[in-house]
Amino acid sequence: MRGPAFANQAIFLSLVLLHGGALACAPPAAPVFDIDANRYYTDARSSVIDPVLKARNEAAVRPVNDYLEFVARAADGWQRRGDGAEARCALDWLDAWARQGALLGKMSTNQSYYTRKWTLGGLALSYARVQAQATPAQRQSIENWLRALADLTIAHSDAHKGVRNNHYYWEGLAVTATGAVTREARYLAWGRKVFDDAMLQVQADGSLPLEMARASKALHYQLYAAAPLAMIASILDVQHSGVDRLVRFAVDGVGDPGPIERLAGAAQERPPRVPGWIAIYNRHAVRPLPTGALPENNWDA
Repeated sequence: MRGPAFANQAIFLSLVLLHGGALACAPPAAPVFDIDANRYYTDARSSVIDPVLKARNEAAVRPVNDYLEFVARAADGWQRRGDGAEARCALDWLDAWARQGALLGKMSTNQSYYTRKWTLGGLALSYARVQAQATPAQRQSIENWLRALADLTIAHSDAHKGVRNNHYYWEGLAVTATGAVTREARYLAWGRKVFDDAMLQVQADGSLPLEMARASKALHYQLYAAAPLAMIASILDVQHSGVDRLVRFAVDGVGDPGPIERLAGAAQERPPRVPGWIAIYNRHAVRPLPTGALPENNWDA
């Protein structure tokens, strides 16, 4: 689902297999240090988008998203084709930003922090694909950078305790993925704390109340919240009935949004298909969902 609400789609390139020929490597993009993103919803329930504000935000974060997308495609190319040049390309790009301390500067708004945590998740997951090909020097610089970004993500999250909705779950995925590639228990433990907190919010029917409060975008955000939780469960190798309930409730809503519409009190914006990240859930689930053929090029939540 390429919904308008997501500020960073490129993270999903790090999660599913793509099609396309070998990537021609280019010199690493100029690093971005500060992020000046902006909010683009206009109503209290965060369901109505101002297209002018949305376009402004997309322009502000495009250099970061373009960088992440390039790294993700190169890492994916290595995993699928075994082309060492693509692994070296991904690592060169990661190392270049790591050595210059990219993304460690000023975050002007909460939306800026959101962009950084989404990006960290995508970078850590992409790095996991090529980590074995990294030189010792690359490992040190890249992993130290990911640690620094994870520490900032944790600090911002802990300082802004309040509503624990999908943003908290994406922070959890970013930190968990960092823990997986750095093998640091403190990051994995923090991610598990996020996961456990989320499971307490999952209702008997699988709904997440904070996402059901999003009016016409309740289905959209139920899917969006389910994605990082399913991935955290996969990374940590956790089986939990709460994950199964929330994922099934979300996927069922794609075919029949009626139950979600009753909870949200609004007709739903429906995605055209089951999201591609369900393939990750199915690889880990005890009872995979019968989703049919998943879109091979779909990385959207």
